[in-house]
Amino acid sequence: MKTGGLVLAGFILLVLAIFFIGRQKNLFDSTFRVHVKYTNVSGLQAGNFVRFTGINVGTVESIRILNDSTVMVTLTIEKSVQKFIKKDAYASIGSDGLMGDKIVLVEHGSDNAAVVSDNDFIEGEDPVEMSSILARMGDVADNATVLTGNLAEIVYKVNNGEGSLGRLINSDQLARNLEGTMQSTQQTVQSIRKGAEGFSENMEAVQHNFLFRGYFKRKEKRRIQDSIAAAKAKTAPVQPKKKQ
Repeated sequence: MKTGGLVLAGFILLVLAIFFIGRQKNLFDSTFRVHVKYTNVSGLQAGNFVRFTGINVGTVESIRILNDSTVMVTLTIEKSVQKFIKKDAYASIGSDGLMGDKIVLVEHGSDNAAVVSDNDFIEGEDPVEMSSILARMGDVADNATVLTGNLAEIVYKVNNGEGSLGRLINSDQLARNLEGTMQSTQQTVQSIRKGAEGFSENMEAVQHNFLFRGYFKRKEKRRIQDSIAAAKAKTAPVQPKKKQ
């Protein structure tokens, strides 16, 4: 009885393992194959997931080296997804999370293209190597170091009154000169305002002077007449042209 129970439990565990592994590898679903060529698979392995629109729809079946610059990857994908993948689709290699396994990301392609067939080839997009990213980050760090050094030098010179900006910030004499210039400008504006007020008073006196009173009255009368004539011209109805 004990031996039979252990055998039965082992058989059940074996069946469950086969079921879960087969489900993960799409052994019990209807599938189709597509092939992708890369120059570098960046650590991709057989059995890794194939993802379409963020959903796991298949696995990497095999990886074969064709020559010194080409690697062919065969993907096994669920049959239900085939109608969404076009012949001009492409597959890129990404990561499942920041430090996860490599996966294949399939993009569906254009809407007006034909549906991909079994054992068709689709375009492959080579992954970006981590070494290239680190090299670029190193260049950025070097540039940031140079920029920080230059900025520190500029701030040092400004704090010590060197250069035009440093003298402008740290020089009390320059500040006093600016204050004097502003005061002179204000005095000039006040003088101009007083001159304008005096001119207005003089013009008012000239208008009331008996020698110029007639001239200003005639000028005002002419202005009123011109205004009335212009108003009449605007309000006059337009006469229709007579037919000849």
